[in-house]
Amino acid sequence: MTQTSDGPSSPAPGPSDADVRELLDRLDVGRGANLIGVLQAVQDHFGYLPAPALERIGRRTRTPLSRVYGVVSFYAQFYTAPRGRHTIRCCRGTACHVRGAARVLDAIQRALGIEDGESTPDLQFHLETVACLGTCFLAPAMMIDSEYYGNLTPQRVESVLRSYRPAAAEQANRANAP
Repeated sequence: MTQTSDGPSSPAPGPSDADVRELLDRLDVGRGANLIGVLQAVQDHFGYLPAPALERIGRRTRTPLSRVYGVVSFYAQFYTAPRGRHTIRCCRGTACHVRGAARVLDAIQRALGIEDGESTPDLQFHLETVACLGTCFLAPAMMIDSEYYGNLTPQRVESVLRSYRPAAAEQANRANAP
């Protein structure tokens, strides 16, 4: 569930059973399939691992559902709820903390209207704090997808986030074009 200043909002509806079946057919998922590889492919396609997909993967691979969920919950790479398209990782390590990471995190949260572990209602951004990004020389730092941003101030955070918004809006317009 996402959170906004106006209260909780409902997550986007998940894929249909037909969508899941079609994807698993294309991937040729059957008994003995590589479970982690299948989970990765399904998550790449849907953006997360919806419960109906996990159930169907279990049936197709003849893997008990408890084992499927065990694998999903063990690996941090897997998500069972929709997440934002862009993942923002805000460092809370010692060097970043000393140099103002709290102000940076606060600026991100204010700009996006979300807390740590949440996604924006439009599913464009997901925010998570991490113990260390390994870029202490850039403190305070954050990462968006695979790009690092350092020596941050609250004003610079807002500028960086704005640079991601036009691309998101343009993609949405292309998707809705006739």
